[in-house]
This record gives sequence, structure tokens and C-alpha cells, in this order.
Amino acid sequence: MTAQTPAFLLDPRLEADSFPVTDLSLCTVRLMDDARFPWLILVPRRPELVELIDLDPSDRATLSAEIDAASRALKAVTDCHKLNVAALGNMVRQLHVHVIARFEGDPAWPGPVWGVGERRSHAAPQAMMFGSKLRAALGAAA
Repeated sequence: MTAQTPAFLLDPRLEADSFPVTDLSLCTVRLMDDARFPWLILVPRRPELVELIDLDPSDRATLSAEIDAASRALKAVTDCHKLNVAALGNMVRQLHVHVIARFEGDPAWPGPVWGVGERRSHAAPQAMMFGSKLRAALGAAA
């Protein structure tokens, strides 16, 4: 009897806290539901990943290229002053990478965005319009 490979499932917290943007070759790309910060989350569509070292070398290279593409797309769409890129996983163990557009004078500047103030949810139409701009920019970055 052979063991079946488990299917990829998006962590329920990531799903609840973000809007879908698009799928790249490895990652699903999501927009964090916090209108204060333009914030993408890339989640490799592989089951049971926790750390970057859990990816095989080919997927690690693909993830790096997809982080680059997401960063370039976010910069193009927002004209931000700085990009923050992080894979923390302290609250959600599933491997995911944050790509956050930062602006001098944003509510958390110059510190990290986590734990600062109250999250302000996107209105669905604005999230869909921003997601559309990001999809177009990601297509151009690919």
C-alpha cells in the first residue's frame, strides 16, 4: 500500500485575512485585508511546508523569482518608498512570504507593520480593483 501525497490546503487564517489575486507557477498570491498597507502574501502551493528549507531546490528558486515578480509588481502599482519582504510564520505555520509596500509616514513607519493600530479592511470593490492592477503588473513582470 502506498501513501498518498496530501493535497495543498490554504491555512484558514490566511484565507480569512486576505483576498485572492492570482496563481503563479508555484505560489498563490493574496492581498492582505488591511487597507493601510499594500500587502501581498505568497503561499507556495505545496502541502505541509513550514520553512523555506522545506522546499526542494527547484521550488526555492521559483519562490525567489516569484517574490521578485511580486515585489516589482507592488512597486510599480504603488510607487512605494520601500519594500518589506518576510517569511515569519510565528502566527501561521504554513510557509508564506509577505511582500509589503511601505511609505515614509505610513501608520507603522519606520517600524514593522505587525501589531500596529487597528486593521482597516478593504472594501470589496477596492480590493478587486487593486487585485486587477496587481494581476496586470504581475503579468508584465513575468
